[in-house]
Amino acid sequence: QVQLAESGGGLVQAGGSLRLSCTVSGGTFDNYAMGWFRQAPGKEREFVTAISWSGGTTFYADSVKGRFTISRDNTKNTVYLQMNSLKPEDAAVYYCAARPADSPGRSRFDYRYWGQGTQVTVSS
Repeated sequence: QVQLAESGGGLVQAGGSLRLSCTVSGGTFDNYAMGWFRQAPGKEREFVTAISWSGGTTFYADSVKGRFTISRDNTKNTVYLQMNSLKPEDAAVYYCAARPADSPGRSRFDYRYWGQGTQVTVSS
């Protein structure tokens, strides 16, 4: 059974940085494209960024482009989300997701496996 576990969330001031990690177990990590999504209270879960299984292709939502960076280490079964210049509107629960394909998707319906989420709070 494939399991995803996020970590690294917390409270940060606006303008600060956080790095989220998501470790995958129970599957062959380098067979999965990986994505990060977020959900704020009262809002739909939205796409943040995604990466192909080779790491050669990445997608970003316009709202995070230039501030967030996705990367992966296939030797550690882990995908990372480096978040810089955080804004209050970035506050949300962040979820990682795995898709058994090379190409990353931008829709939450593209992903089969999900983590439980990690809270990111940004104070102004």
